[in-house]
Amino acid sequence: MRLVALALTLLVAACSQGDAKQKKDDAKAAPAALPVTVVEVAPQQVPVTFEAVGRTEGSREVQVRARVMGILEKQLYTEGDSVQAGTVLFQIERAPFEIELAQARGTLAQEIARQELAGKEAERLKTLADRRAISQKEADQATSALSQQSAAVQVARARVRQAELNLSYTTVSAPIGGITGRAQQSIGSLVSPTNESAMLTTLTRGDPLWVRFSLSEAEFATLRGNDPKALEIRLEMADGRPYPEAARVNFSGSTVDAATGTVQMRAEVPNPELALLPGQFVRVRVIAGTQQAIVVPQTAVLQNEGGRFVWVANAEGKAVQRPIRAGGWVGKDWIVLDGLKPGEQVILDNVVRLRPGAPVAAKKAS
Repeated sequence: MRLVALALTLLVAACSQGDAKQKKDDAKAAPAALPVTVVEVAPQQVPVTFEAVGRTEGSREVQVRARVMGILEKQLYTEGDSVQAGTVLFQIERAPFEIELAQARGTLAQEIARQELAGKEAERLKTLADRRAISQKEADQATSALSQQSAAVQVARARVRQAELNLSYTTVSAPIGGITGRAQQSIGSLVSPTNESAMLTTLTRGDPLWVRFSLSEAEFATLRGNDPKALEIRLEMADGRPYPEAARVNFSGSTVDAATGTVQMRAEVPNPELALLPGQFVRVRVIAGTQQAIVVPQTAVLQNEGGRFVWVANAEGKAVQRPIRAGGWVGKDWIVLDGLKPGEQVILDNVVRLRPGAPVAAKKAS
């Protein structure tokens, strides 16, 4: 009996070990398919876009300079304020120029009086010459003296105008509307138009604003068939927020920079709220028509040391790693320039668990 019981025990243990090994072999032979969501790719119309980093600048940037020498008496604006054209910014000492103007006017009055006297003298001598009471030479000399005096009056009038102009320059006004800069000279300083003290401040027009950026030679070649003014330009702020106003190209370079291989471009953008400041960096997106291309969700695109790739579910239900050449973004999708064919199924989820040749249970995205 003991021998029979021992034989039965060994038989049961052998059967159990055999079943476990069979299950382990089955597990190795046929791993469970990983459930994934796929999308079948197909060409579609997508915009042709190029991205660049741009820098803003005022559409007009003016240096406000002193045009006469004198003591700076007043600063009549607050630095950083927005001012209209014609707003008085500085006042230079007026007294010396008022005196100069008074002297010029006095000289003009003297010359006018001399002109009147010369005119009367010329008329009187002309009458005497007609009567042959004096020689013609004396009459001609009187006429010449009148002409010379008329010229002296013109010179005196010009000096009065110059003195008036110099006096007007003591009031320094904004030549354009814009944002004022930092005052370069302190009150009480002697300013002169002939040295560095002439620089008083700057004015920058921030609405509209200009954005300078560059495109590569290849990108610019793609755009050459388009009217630059018809291109759609979109801006993105430094924090990633899209700028609400569209820009338009107002300058396109005609040469390629030999050092960088790029072409300079400039766009004009409305800036009524002054949300953009001159000197700020922005991302520029140039949209030039549409093209046929395959797009995939950005979440499906991965990257390794070999570059970007996606996972594809092939006809045998296995995962295949496919290298791609990606272009720009369209919303939440990525344009694929090379690497995918129409009808292929790109895997969207569980991509970190995939391995080449792993079985997948594909389900189309709704």
